[in-house]
Amino acid sequence: MARNLRLGVNIDHVATIRNARGGRHPDPVRAAKLAAAAGADGITAHLREDRRHISDDDIRRLIQEIDLPLNFEMAAMPEMLAIATAHKPHAACLVPEKREERTTEGGLNVIAGHNHLLRYVGSLKSVGCRVSLFIEPDPEHVAAAHRLGAPVVELHTGAYCDSAPGPERDRHLARIVAAAARAAELGIECHAGHGLTYDTVGPVAAIQSIVELNIGHFLVGEAIFGGLDSAIKRMRALMDVARAEAEVAPGA
Repeated sequence: MARNLRLGVNIDHVATIRNARGGRHPDPVRAAKLAAAAGADGITAHLREDRRHISDDDIRRLIQEIDLPLNFEMAAMPEMLAIATAHKPHAACLVPEKREERTTEGGLNVIAGHNHLLRYVGSLKSVGCRVSLFIEPDPEHVAAAHRLGAPVVELHTGAYCDSAPGPERDRHLARIVAAAARAAELGIECHAGHGLTYDTVGPVAAIQSIVELNIGHFLVGEAIFGGLDSAIKRMRALMDVARAEAEVAPGA
């Protein structure tokens, strides 16, 4: 029997819209509350060094006002470690970060960055944060995350989502399947996210060793046309159908 598939809703780009004009609207904390009411299992927020979307005050309010677990995405840098250890969110996901990128372009290089990341994983675990590493869907990177002592990995699904349907997308999906299988072998909890849409979520949701999907930009975009509640409920339904079909397929 597959484990329950959770949905984490990333609210970063509600803050992006707010910051485009300044002021307080739209409020990402309000979006988090709406996501909770619509069936989200957790909230994800990335506090970047340049504060391009989520702000320090957003993090403070999310901790104080939201009952759902907060997944705090952060770069492995001293400033963010200090903020995380002060607030002690439920989870801290270490992600790569470059000022010039529009969005996260890939996973952490956990092999080359082992010595640098080791301090951050240990420090976050010591204050009770559930540490996740955002990595490429590669079994070797999963093994490197295990050596770092991370209890969770999140597989970067961007290449899969950005590729056209057909052999190329199938190859990227196979990489995700293999990485998730390696995580299961090593006893690491496996999450996935980045770029997932209504059209691409099903095959990833069907991977039974993945227990959480984190989705944000697409849901915020769809909310413009039909509301955040509707977008989240539709995504949740697609995930549930794909997971249920995957559970019965082996014995069909």
